[in-house]
Amino acid sequence: MKKALYSILIAAFLFFGCTRKSKITEPALAKVGSAVLTVAEARNGIPDHIFERDSVQAYLRYRDDWIEQQIILQEAYRLRIHRQSDVSERLEKIRDDFLAKATQEYVLSALEEEIFVTDEEARSYYQENKESFVLEERYVRYRHMRAANYEAAQNARQDLLRGIEWETVAYDYAINPELVVRESERFWPESAAGGDVEILNRYLGVIGLSEITVIERVGDEYHFVQLLEERAKGDHPDLEWLIDQIKEWLILEKRRITFNTYVQNLYLQAQANNEIEIFTVLEE
Repeated sequence: MKKALYSILIAAFLFFGCTRKSKITEPALAKVGSAVLTVAEARNGIPDHIFERDSVQAYLRYRDDWIEQQIILQEAYRLRIHRQSDVSERLEKIRDDFLAKATQEYVLSALEEEIFVTDEEARSYYQENKESFVLEERYVRYRHMRAANYEAAQNARQDLLRGIEWETVAYDYAINPELVVRESERFWPESAAGGDVEILNRYLGVIGLSEITVIERVGDEYHFVQLLEERAKGDHPDLEWLIDQIKEWLILEKRRITFNTYVQNLYLQAQANNEIEIFTVLEE
């Protein structure tokens, strides 16, 4: 029972600790005691994908959950659970951890303009660590025709065999030309090649470069693929596949170094002000 009450109190502290306790000055969804849930606060707490599915139900569900939590909180205070030493210590730790994290984000936000990574830095990192970047499976680049009927798919296949440009063929016959053109410009891991059409995935595992498969009907659509390029398992990926990811890694590393330097300076300042005492730990 005590463990359950811990969970309830901690969850309420984390999720509803910032609920306003004042007069209603803006559109509200509910009020329990002195706590008020505004429409704006509820909207901020509802994930976009849930809100977009059914905004009314999302508000109602959030409101009901909030009321239940507030009632539990009231009971927790009535029972004076927050006064129990182990609970208050836990809440204090949660508060300190949250405040330390908020301070880190505040400091890094203030230094954001100094934390950036250029394309040249990313390229240098890639070249210096190239041996660490290898493909874990075969990658392929291919064209995938999705046509609404067999005649369109057959005409598209014949045009490609005659040397007509892929973009022209796609816009003439494909169901979604922008998508098939865009997808043909990048490499895909073999395990994901062919999308949701399993037979095309099998074809891409056996056909040769430039070869075009036969037309396959799947549901109401007609498909074929043409293999353009391949990279074997163990090869090095192109830098362009990775440059954005490398830049994200390097920015995270710069953020870590920047904050560690900031903390080290705080430590030295506190040490100079005789604010730190270190005691010897004796073995029992």
